[in-house]
Amino acid sequence: MTTIVLVRKNNEVVVAGDGQVSMGNTVIKKTAKKVRKIEKRNVIAGFAGSTADALTLFERLESKLEKHAGNLARAAVELAKDWRTDKYLRRLEALMAVGDKDNSFIISGTGDVLEPEGDVIGIGSGGNYALASAKVLMDTDLSAEEVAKKAIKVASEICVFTNDNLNIEKI
Repeated sequence: MTTIVLVRKNNEVVVAGDGQVSMGNTVIKKTAKKVRKIEKRNVIAGFAGSTADALTLFERLESKLEKHAGNLARAAVELAKDWRTDKYLRRLEALMAVGDKDNSFIISGTGDVLEPEGDVIGIGSGGNYALASAKVLMDTDLSAEEVAKKAIKVASEICVFTNDNLNIEKI
């Protein structure tokens, strides 16, 4: 359980995530890093779900980006296909919100590659709270980073599986 929000505003893309790792109703860690950047390809990703599963998927995304010359849309589709059909990967329980300068996607283990309408994505246990908050804040003068920070803050006040210890990456 976690909260990830991706915000695209004024030529800036930001992915923010909380730092809480829970097992059942117990907080195990408050400072986990669930947001990563692939510097070489200028892609950022946030993960909701099992940490080990998310790290595996991030590595796979990185290799798909290398294979497809940084084409995020193609890499996302190829990762989703592998995720759905590979005997090992299909057991992974996670969602990914990924973005580059031009595209934003949600990738799921059921083979979905979704390109949501609008400039905000929210995933994880507090994702809908962050999504709603960010959508309202998009009409303000706040930067993409400020919108993402406030959205995670709101989610942390509502969702017991989300804290306000932020990890942020931007491009």
